[in-house]
Amino acid sequence: MKFFRIALACLCALTGLLFVSCSPAEGPSTFKVAFVTNNASDFWTIARKGCEKADTELANVEVEFKIPSDGTAAEQRRIIDDLMAKGVSGIAISPVDPANQTQMINDIAKHVLVITQDSDAPDSDRACYLGTDNVAAGRQAGELLKEVLPQGGRIMVFVGKMDARNAQERLQGIKEVIEGTKIEIIDVRTDDADPVRAKANVADTLVKYTDIACLVGLWAYNGPAILNALKDAGKVGQIKVVCFDEQDETLTGVKEGSIYATVVQQPYEFGYQSVHLMAKVLGGDRSGIPANKQRIVPTLIIKKDDVDQFSANLNRLRGRS
Repeated sequence: MKFFRIALACLCALTGLLFVSCSPAEGPSTFKVAFVTNNASDFWTIARKGCEKADTELANVEVEFKIPSDGTAAEQRRIIDDLMAKGVSGIAISPVDPANQTQMINDIAKHVLVITQDSDAPDSDRACYLGTDNVAAGRQAGELLKEVLPQGGRIMVFVGKMDARNAQERLQGIKEVIEGTKIEIIDVRTDDADPVRAKANVADTLVKYTDIACLVGLWAYNGPAILNALKDAGKVGQIKVVCFDEQDETLTGVKEGSIYATVVQQPYEFGYQSVHLMAKVLGGDRSGIPANKQRIVPTLIIKKDDVDQFSANLNRLRGRS
């Protein structure tokens, strides 16, 4: 009988230890997640701040922020292979070439949580898209073109890659709005996310098309590239400019009147919300994913009178004094 009581006590103690070791509180203490951009533009420095803020708020998350050195799908694949080897649990990626990266995303999604941000791959198995409604943003740019060219005119569009869905959708939105007007898109010039080539494309346009009325930049660095080419040609103020995003040179150009307006995203929210969403889903709560698997971050139009207030808020987000 005494032996039985001792054995029972040992069994209870062992059961208690097993309960403690299996308790949810002692489960995986940290989720490793990653945020992968589609190029090295300054646009992403703001998204990084959002990631860093979320990282400080979430004790159970470690965040890696990755920037492709050459802005190619191949480089993104190398980065993701490295992240997978490190054992990440979630990846938020802005795919460079969604159509040709769908299979890659599907393969990754079999092993880790994948969300797309900034640029979507809707035919893939990604859990959610978080970012801009780029068609709606394109429509905003189209309305700006109608404002700045009420009598119509010929325009040239500049962007890094037309393979990217955000570029395709922004152009789609612009075309929808200007259809039936006298605004004519001459062409779309790509630069492979190379600011030097972007400026050269603008310079070439200014030489070849002396009747050009407006230059449109779809990606963040295109605004500064357009402005610098106009300065070199001595044509600032002679040709209208509509662009996207909030690089310092772009905002300065808007304030000075050399750029009519810019359509800005909220990249800080891309980073901040992506990390929080991945942490929530990895913790077992998928309520943050809408039924349509899209979490839209609204875009804003910034004109001359809006620049000071917008810049002050942006500098706060960037951690600048």
